[in-house]
Amino acid sequence: MTDLAARAEHWAIVLTRIPSVTGTPDEVAYADTLCGLLRASPAFRDRPDDVWTIPAGDRLGRASVAALLRGRGRRTVVLTGHFDTVTTADYGDLQPLATDPEPLKEALLARLRRDARSEAEQLALADLSGPDFLPGRGLLDMKGGLAAGLAVLEATAAEPEREGNLLFLAVPDEEVNSAGARSAGRALPGLAERLGLTLDAAINLDCLGDTGDGRFGRSVALGSVGKLLPSALVVGRATHVADTIRGVGAAALAGAIAAALEWAPELTESLGNASGTPATLLGMKDGKAGYDVTTPGTVWMFWNTARYRRGPEDVMGPVARLLEDAVAGVAAQLRQRGGADVPDVPVLRFAELRREVLARSPEAEAALAAVAAEAAEAGLDLPEQCRRITEALWRLSGRSGPAVVLGLASMPYLPVSLGADEAGQRLERATRAAAAKVAARHGTTIGIEPWFPGISDMSFLGTGDEGSVAAIAADTPAWGAGLPWPDGPALAQIPIVNAGPWGRDYHTPLERIYRPYAFEVLPELIREIADGVIRG
Repeated sequence: MTDLAARAEHWAIVLTRIPSVTGTPDEVAYADTLCGLLRASPAFRDRPDDVWTIPAGDRLGRASVAALLRGRGRRTVVLTGHFDTVTTADYGDLQPLATDPEPLKEALLARLRRDARSEAEQLALADLSGPDFLPGRGLLDMKGGLAAGLAVLEATAAEPEREGNLLFLAVPDEEVNSAGARSAGRALPGLAERLGLTLDAAINLDCLGDTGDGRFGRSVALGSVGKLLPSALVVGRATHVADTIRGVGAAALAGAIAAALEWAPELTESLGNASGTPATLLGMKDGKAGYDVTTPGTVWMFWNTARYRRGPEDVMGPVARLLEDAVAGVAAQLRQRGGADVPDVPVLRFAELRREVLARSPEAEAALAAVAAEAAEAGLDLPEQCRRITEALWRLSGRSGPAVVLGLASMPYLPVSLGADEAGQRLERATRAAAAKVAARHGTTIGIEPWFPGISDMSFLGTGDEGSVAAIAADTPAWGAGLPWPDGPALAQIPIVNAGPWGRDYHTPLERIYRPYAFEVLPELIREIADGVIRG
């Protein structure tokens, strides 16, 4: 094992052993802990002031960690990734070992040898029985990637003469709302100007999952998928169950809507010869506080939808049409079954209904703002905040059901890509050359993918079109309250690729990293990409 690989593995174990579950005090404390580790490292021992924090600006007091390794000139490559992880509670009785990879491996093996039932468990047993895979919460997603970046920083710091600069950036909250990347993305352009740097490229160090032979996992992505979270407040006509034929069941409408939108081809963007990520229902609950014999008056629903090149209306338009067809089908069926008084079910956009209410009652704006502020102060997640605001708007409208209010229930993640400008093309050339060179050196393959398939912080650091934000904001109930968004640019607009480790089953107790690629190949790949940008 080379010294570069040994340092990558060292950092991966060190970073993983420090817990940092999103939203916990451990995540808040992680930034100061990481700063201390960096200032004690060979790269920054003599320059502790080159390590600092960037406040996330949220109610928890979280912060990102920045570390600048200076060289000659202004050209700079950012190495970035998140340090927060999902919960460790899913490990059950192995939770005390969840962040300690080597003891966890032995304990997991013992568990799997006793009872490996599913295909995933059997594959994990085979993987962990050899030396190549190592488990641990956050080791794959994504402290192994941060570790590779830190190993590159240390190796570069040891060079007597070096061109360009490396800026290491580790952020919190990627697993929920990207508070770290959003604040850092806004801060980076001004920071670069003050420090005399140009932000020429960024490398996101997030992982890829691969249940096969690793060919896909060993890939660099030249862009990242975007995300919208369409929502529907389904309003019925509640009634006692003994008189159900006089009502309209919100749950019946919602069931038809759920079936109509799940994996709907109209919401799946084509990517040439491949198909994008299908839409899927992420949450669905009725508005009843407990059991009684009255039918539900409302149901709240929201969906994950991915977009690559499509604008927001290219998503919301088809969603609206699917909703309209679904509720029309239910209404027609209920009429056939004896509900002579079942009316048509209108589908209203949140922005449209809000304009209607405020035109009639301008004072309603203050009432909605109070609901939004209360929901934000309570620390509720964004879909729940949006549910409460949408329900308040419906009450203020004075309308009666049935109806559907279509909106958006979370912040947008904008799709990003390299584009055709010189900076983007320089990064693409450097990436392709580095992938070919390092793959040949190690006798492996390193693929090039157009899109990183998961939602990531790249959406706030990369180059994307912010022109659609105003339309998104109008249909997002929590915008400006629980969902703060800057008046000016929100993206750092840095050309960015994703080059990270691969492994299997992140976000599960079987999460494990493939050691040979993560520690031996990936640091060299990162270094070659950065050198190609700086010298290109």
